[in-house]
Amino acid sequence: MTLDPATYDALSALLGDRFSIRAADRDHHAGHETHHTPQPPDAVVWPVSTEEVAEVVRICTAARVPVIAHGLGSSLEAHVAALRGGVSIDMMRMDRLLRISPDDLDCTVEAGITREALNAQLRDTGLFFPVDPGANATIGGMSATRASGTSAVRYGTMAENVLNLTVVTPQGEVIRTGRRARKSSAGYDLTHLYLGSEGTLGIITEVTLRLHGRPEEVLAAVCTFPGPAEASRTAIEAIQCGLTPGRVEYMDAGAVAAVNAFSGLAETVADTLFVELAGSTAEVEAQVELFRSLAEANGCSGFRWARAEEERNRLWKARHSAYNATLALRPGSRGWPTDVCVPIGALADCIVHAKALLADCPVPYAIMGHVGDGNFHVVFAIDPENPADEAVVTAINSAMVEKALSVDGTCTGEHGVGIGKQKYMAAEHGPALAVMRRLKAALDPEDLFNPGKILPPP
Repeated sequence: MTLDPATYDALSALLGDRFSIRAADRDHHAGHETHHTPQPPDAVVWPVSTEEVAEVVRICTAARVPVIAHGLGSSLEAHVAALRGGVSIDMMRMDRLLRISPDDLDCTVEAGITREALNAQLRDTGLFFPVDPGANATIGGMSATRASGTSAVRYGTMAENVLNLTVVTPQGEVIRTGRRARKSSAGYDLTHLYLGSEGTLGIITEVTLRLHGRPEEVLAAVCTFPGPAEASRTAIEAIQCGLTPGRVEYMDAGAVAAVNAFSGLAETVADTLFVELAGSTAEVEAQVELFRSLAEANGCSGFRWARAEEERNRLWKARHSAYNATLALRPGSRGWPTDVCVPIGALADCIVHAKALLADCPVPYAIMGHVGDGNFHVVFAIDPENPADEAVVTAINSAMVEKALSVDGTCTGEHGVGIGKQKYMAAEHGPALAVMRRLKAALDPEDLFNPGKILPPP
């Protein structure tokens, strides 16, 4: 599809040099942070206000031109690929902290602000926004994919930390999905309808967020175990005992070896938990002793703490580098990541099952995950010129998802559906998938908002 002259003229008149059909701009918005084939839009726009987004939508829908909301572009399942062409609405210039209420522990931001930029602006308040998906994603993108990450075990996901949204509908209306009260029973919960909708129902332009106080004391630990079952069981038992760690991250021996080589570390090459405990000094000391006893009972052979912020940051930076470290195992490779999430009681069995599937895998891989909430990932380093790699990885991924669904888990805990997990939606949701289709048809009857995502072809 190419833009008709009337649509081109209208967008150009509205936005001037913030409207582009240049190949370089279009390619930049094709969805390259994924193993799926990038697909560029016909044009890119950079609005600076909610009303500009609404006007772009009105222009495009009048001409039946698809629109795709775009943040940092770090999504992994082709969420921003323009499957039917159209206009990519880049939100990165809408990046202001609009309001902060320290007494209410909340703030309102534009969708294009990144989580790191937000926390930098919050630093002097003693508050912070805790959701950390690893990438320095935009708050709008994190809302659209219902993101979570390393801190979800203590603070929850975006679903628990968003109070309301400002959304532009496919009709070009601007709506607010709720108010700032911490709870409400007034009508349908539109906020949680749009959270995780991946831009298929509306475009998020502003987000009101819960904030949290920075803890008095934070300690990080590295604990090594004989295998994945022992590491997973320790995380599960810690949660069952009432511990509320800030983070509980798992890396298998292969991931540790990759990170050592990539980041210049010398961690023991073994299945490892990275743990962070936070609270008052007395609370943290008590949590340390309990966690240590649980770890030792499960065969922990190495246990060390890091109190200094610099050392803690070094550990978490290494954890966040695991994706790139895995790709570095095979120069020229492309990342093929997947994730599943299961009830925590089933976690150990599912990781052991995944390890068995991977025992003879010819493709370099690493396992890591936010095991405190039952979510784990496998990152493969595939050869983009070798179709056999993708066939092997696809089969392993399908078996992992089948296992997760068999224990009442989900095909994706945080990556989202995009196009990569569409094939599992019917098995996971059953008749509820038909309700999702009816919602999409009611809110976006022309199927112009990020078409081809989430819902599998009928």
